[in-house]
Amino acid sequence: MKLLAIDVGTGTQDILLFDTEREPENCVQLVLPSPTVIVADRIRAATAAGKGVLLTGVTMGGGPSAWAAEAHRKAGLPLWATPDAARTFNDDLEQVAADLGLEVVSDDEAASLGRREDVERVELRDLMLPEICAALAAGGVRPEFDALAVAVFDHGNAPRGVSDRAFRFDYLRSRLQAGLGLAGFAFRGDEIPESMTRLRAVAALAPSRLPLAVMDTAPAAVLGSLDDPRVAEAGAKIVVNVGNFHTLAFALLDGQVAGLFEHHTGLVDAAKLERLIRRLAAGQLANEEVFADHGHGAISFDRLGTPEPFTVVLGPRRGMLRASSLPRYEAVPHGDMMLAGCFGLVRAFAALYPAWRDAIEAALAR
Repeated sequence: MKLLAIDVGTGTQDILLFDTEREPENCVQLVLPSPTVIVADRIRAATAAGKGVLLTGVTMGGGPSAWAAEAHRKAGLPLWATPDAARTFNDDLEQVAADLGLEVVSDDEAASLGRREDVERVELRDLMLPEICAALAAGGVRPEFDALAVAVFDHGNAPRGVSDRAFRFDYLRSRLQAGLGLAGFAFRGDEIPESMTRLRAVAALAPSRLPLAVMDTAPAAVLGSLDDPRVAEAGAKIVVNVGNFHTLAFALLDGQVAGLFEHHTGLVDAAKLERLIRRLAAGQLANEEVFADHGHGAISFDRLGTPEPFTVVLGPRRGMLRASSLPRYEAVPHGDMMLAGCFGLVRAFAALYPAWRDAIEAALAR
C-alpha cells in the first residue's frame, strides 16, 4: 500500500510517499515551503503591487502569514477575510478584527470582492494536495496513494476566558491519560475533537474516499524518532523537538511517557532548555514553573533516574542544544531528520488502521 504523509511546519512541509513495497530510504520524499510561507509571499506580493487582499478558505497555521497580513495593513492597504479564514489568526473574530484591522466578510461579499482587479484573492489551507500531486507528477511519480496522513500544530479553540496555553496543555494531558502513548495524539478523520479546529479543517479538505489520520506535529516527530535504532535502544531518554515556534520534550522510560513540557522556542535559550530537560528527567519540573514563564506547561509522571539524561534532539532549531553538556544525539530515522514527523505519521496510521499494520511495520523493519 501507499501512504502519503505530510508534516506541515512553520518553515517547510515535509512529504513522504511511503510505499510498503520499497525500503523506507527509497520512498519518494519532498521538502517544500510550508503553506503559511506560501501565503505570506502572496500577501507581500499584493502589498508591493498596492492591491487589497481577500483571504478565503479555511483555518490554517499562522506565523508568517499573520506577519505579512499585519504588514499589509500597516502599509495602509485593505484586508478582508471570510470567517473561517480569519480564524487562522484568532478564533475570536472580534479580536482578530481588532488586532489586524481586517474586515470579516460573508461568502457573498467575498465573491464580489474577488472579481475586482485591485484585489488579490488568497486561499488559506494547510493541505495543498493538488500542488503536491503536481510536484510528484513533475518528477515522474504517479500521484496515486491508498491513504493520507497529515500533521499540523493545533492550539485548539479555547473557550472564552480560558488561556490558549492552558487549554493546549490540558489537551496534551488528556491525550496521555487516554493511555495510548504517542499514537494517542493521532485521530481518524471522523474522530477529531470539536475543539481541534485546525485538524478538522485539514480533514474537511481531504478526499473522503481515502482513509485519513491527522496528528499534532511534535508528537509525530518524537514518535518517528523512535525508528532510529540508537534512539530505540535507549531505555531512558528525553526526546525534544525544537521547532520554530514551540519546543516540546517527552521523557520516555522503557517505551512509556514519563513526562513532558512544552514552551515557546523564542523564550528559551540553550541554558534554559538544558535546565528544563534536567528537571524533567529528575521528575521535578512543575506545570506552574513553565506556565509562569509563558510556556504551556509540564507533567511529570515518573523520573528517569539520571541527572544526565540521554537527549535526542529534533526540529529546525535543534542547533540550540549543540553546545550542551548533556549526552546529546540528533535523530535520523531511516537516514533523514527532516522526515521524522512523516515516519511518526506512518506509525500512527498503522496504530489507527489495523488492517494495514502488519504491512507497514514489516516495511519499516526492512
